[in-house]
Amino acid sequence: MSAESSRLPTAPARLRADARHNRDRIAEVARDLLATRGLDVPMAAIARRAGVGIATLYRHFPTKEALVEVVFAEKFAACASVVDDALADPDAWRGFRTAVERVCALQADDHGFSAAFVAAFPAPDARERERARAVEGMAELTRRAQAAGRLRADFVPADLALLMAANRGVIAAAGRAGPAASKRLVGYLLGAFDAEGAGPLPPPAPIDLLDAVGRPPAPPVRPRAERGGRPGA
Repeated sequence: MSAESSRLPTAPARLRADARHNRDRIAEVARDLLATRGLDVPMAAIARRAGVGIATLYRHFPTKEALVEVVFAEKFAACASVVDDALADPDAWRGFRTAVERVCALQADDHGFSAAFVAAFPAPDARERERARAVEGMAELTRRAQAAGRLRADFVPADLALLMAANRGVIAAAGRAGPAASKRLVGYLLGAFDAEGAGPLPPPAPIDLLDAVGRPPAPPVRPRAERGGRPGA
């Protein structure tokens, strides 16, 4: 076999390694940008930061949904795992507290994750299953903690949404101190949730978990004149 022919098998292997490097680099950059800027970061900005062409990015991730799925796959699973661990705790109140603390910590750690949890684009089956498991598990933790007499009786599932909405606001306002501020807020609120010494509350707010972690807003309705219609038509 000639020297030239002996080198031929190495070219595809080298290309495969380059492709893997590009894919890993894109995912790493996307993880950082989505965590700090949320889901609105353009795909072109991710490609530039990763040092690849936009065509290379789309070859590996044909849509933003595909990229988000890869970037946040571990955190979707982590969120559901947090709730599963809490459900396995024989102490209902401790399980409830731990789940709230850890889910709020995930929220504080990554701005993009909250948005991805409720993103407007269709959720892949795997992510939807993880999301539903987390929401249903939190509801069960709430029931158990109340049945144990440790979670105040007037606590309702919407209060979890209220907590997460407050947490999101504190995180956004506190900047780099967001994780520390989040822990402080969650500590205060968990104290208020404790049935021991709980005072009366106003009626619960009509919001849900999707509102709390960042449901995409409905598009504004423009006047007909702005849509090209005739005024008064």
